[in-house]
Amino acid sequence: MKKFVTIKNKLKKFKKEIYISGDKSISIRCVLLASQAIGISKIYNLLESEDIFNTLKSVKKLGIKVKKKKNYYEISGLGLNGYRARKGLTLNAGNSGTFARLILGLLVNINEEVKLIGDKSLSKRDFSRITEPLKLFGTRATTFKNKLPVKIRGAEYLRPIDYHEKIGSAQCKSAVMLAALKTPGITKIKAKRSRNHTELLFKSLGIPIKTEIKNNYDYIEVRGLHNFKGFSYKIPGDISSCSFFLVLTILSDDSELIIRNVNINFTRNGIIKILNLMNANILISNKKKYKGELIADLKIKSRKNLKSINCPAKYNTTAIDEFLVIFLIAAKAKGTSTFKNLEELNQKESPRLDIAIKFLKEIGIKVRRNKNDIKIVGNPNLNLNGKYIIKNFRKDHRVFMMSCIAAFSFGGYWKIYNPESVNTSFPNFFKTVDQLGKKLI
Repeated sequence: MKKFVTIKNKLKKFKKEIYISGDKSISIRCVLLASQAIGISKIYNLLESEDIFNTLKSVKKLGIKVKKKKNYYEISGLGLNGYRARKGLTLNAGNSGTFARLILGLLVNINEEVKLIGDKSLSKRDFSRITEPLKLFGTRATTFKNKLPVKIRGAEYLRPIDYHEKIGSAQCKSAVMLAALKTPGITKIKAKRSRNHTELLFKSLGIPIKTEIKNNYDYIEVRGLHNFKGFSYKIPGDISSCSFFLVLTILSDDSELIIRNVNINFTRNGIIKILNLMNANILISNKKKYKGELIADLKIKSRKNLKSINCPAKYNTTAIDEFLVIFLIAAKAKGTSTFKNLEELNQKESPRLDIAIKFLKEIGIKVRRNKNDIKIVGNPNLNLNGKYIIKNFRKDHRVFMMSCIAAFSFGGYWKIYNPESVNTSFPNFFKTVDQLGKKLI
């Protein structure tokens, strides 16, 4: 693949209907839970990205058989005690924070020490937020200055815990839930609200779980040592990948887009609520429930007269992966938009809040920052004609795709490095752009 892509012109008007690749968060969770089931699971529409391939490679290293069939993946689970680790085993998570943190929860009863590593970007992220609660179960886990590599050895006798998660991290919450699967008794969790895919999967598989929402916290109880059978699952489209094309359509001229079969789980649909508050008018149709997940078609048209927003902080966790493109809407909106308490953005694949502020300033948008709060002064007449080079962003897939959307929407001459980064979460990004009339690669 090329070192960079060049974009010289805005995207011309389009009227299309598209499908988006399978949800990354659900794909990883399905593979991991299938590896713990007894018998064969069939996963349809599994996202075929680097993050998922690293997940599949790792469970195979742990003794799980995986076969790719014509239109699904077949995973032969061996139950809650099925993982086997040879001495000196190393698992490579690549760029995937979700896989890296969740797999640690499933290694709490592993028979040998396992070493977990990742790429340069992942190795800069905090893993003590996972290893500390896992130690409470009785597991031995060490980090390198709270970061990767992590070395973990399972405990012969695990004990249930009471865990208070204060960040709003679904990865932390899910790691503890997965560890609770292996643990006798009831593990209790109080967690700041975050995406609930793990809870819904547990319920669909008949795993004993109780959930309640009170005062912006998830209260969860998991009863461990309950075996479950292999399952079938068809993964819906990923709203995080969908977000790039929602925003592109809004910012394009005389365009219209329908995106079919998108997961609009209420813990993930913050971008729809935020954009509609900014006068986007995203229409939702053909709603249906599938194993607890809400799936629908989204229709969006170009919009003029975008409004600024004082973004309610309650939407932060439900739109955490979409703020980069939401900021592009704020850049074009009339007035000043305010976003608060965005510290978790800097805990992603790159320091996204820092990068976003630098990016907006480079395209002439006024941004004021106060710690983790920012104000974006929109320019409804934003039309670029300069030269813009985007590089040194730790190969963050979402930064790359956000830069492409800005180029298609605002004009100018762009050179955007590391196009291979999309393979982390959305390998079909370029094919989807092609469908809208623009050839990039």
